Amino acid sequence: MKLLVRVCVVGLPLAFQFASAQEIYTCIDSKGRKLTSDRPIAECLDREQKVVGSGGTVKRTVGPSLTAQERSVQEEAQRRESEEQARVADERRRDRALLTRYPNKAAHERERVEALVQLDEGIHTSQLRLLELAQQRKDLDVEMEFYRKDSAKAPASLKRKINENVLNIAAQQRFLKDQDEEKKRVNQRFDEELVKLSPRWAMQAAAMSAAASPASAPKGK
Repeated sequence: MKLLVRVCVVGLPLAFQFASAQEIYTCIDSKGRKLTSDRPIAECLDREQKVVGSGGTVKRTVGPSLTAQERSVQEEAQRRESEEQARVADERRRDRALLTRYPNKAAHERERVEALVQLDEGIHTSQLRLLELAQQRKDLDVEMEFYRKDSAKAPASLKRKINENVLNIAAQQRFLKDQDEEKKRVNQRFDEELVKLSPRWAMQAAAMSAAASPASAPKGK
């Protein structure tokens, strides 16, 4: 009779054995043994552990626990994934804003032209200034001609004007170079936007065309 009681106790379900526990951890260790505990099992930190509730059902799984290096690798992968998701979401927002700003190709091309016109106006102004400085330099050279034999006798004010003229010419030349580079950047930006926007404009046009098409009238009998 006592033997029968022992067998019955051993054969009771896991939930009844740990009826007083809220959660039970269970796993198969490296030696193939099934282990159970009311806390994470040290022998199974390198593998998955199941957490069983009081009803006997598996509530969740935990582990395997990672080493410091493995955690670092996992965290880095998660960080990169989060950054990529944020980048994709930001790119989508910018694309939507771009489509709102340029609803069609004409609007896009109009703004490109306006941006280039502004740059060209600055370039034209700078070119006129260079012509003025070139004429100014000719006049200064005429004055300096009086001191050609001994330039040391030239007035300090004349030398100062010549030096300022040289600096002003160099500044205008740098400005023209910068403006030329800016025109290249503007055209490159609009070209890149055009690649993105063209398929979206095509989709919009197709959707509008489909919406405008009259529904087929039912045929009479």
